[in-house]
Amino acid sequence: MEGLIPRRMMIMPAPRKYPPELRERAIRLVQEARAQDGDLSLNQVVLRIGQRVGVNPDTLRGWCKQAAIDAGERPGTTSSDAKRIKDLEQENRELKRANEILLAASSFFARELDPRLPW
Repeated sequence: MEGLIPRRMMIMPAPRKYPPELRERAIRLVQEARAQDGDLSLNQVVLRIGQRVGVNPDTLRGWCKQAAIDAGERPGTTSSDAKRIKDLEQENRELKRANEILLAASSFFARELDPRLPW
């Protein structure tokens, strides 16, 4: 199998199952339903709205919780902060790899140029 160039394995994110418009609409419907009837729990509203718009209730519950975090209504990591952290972690991995390569190259050339080492 000569001639084949091995490629680095890359993990691709799963495609989004729901369009952003549906997500926003479903969150808005949950917020409106809770505002109209304050006695309903988040779980009750999520079950009802989830069935109506065709979204898994657990997925919708997560969206609503994240929307509340993003709006500053509850503590947690906002979506923008999570994306920034992910990007910084990726950059950190790339810089560590570049440092490893540079360290290996510098030690290689240092040995090659050292006159004290016998050939």
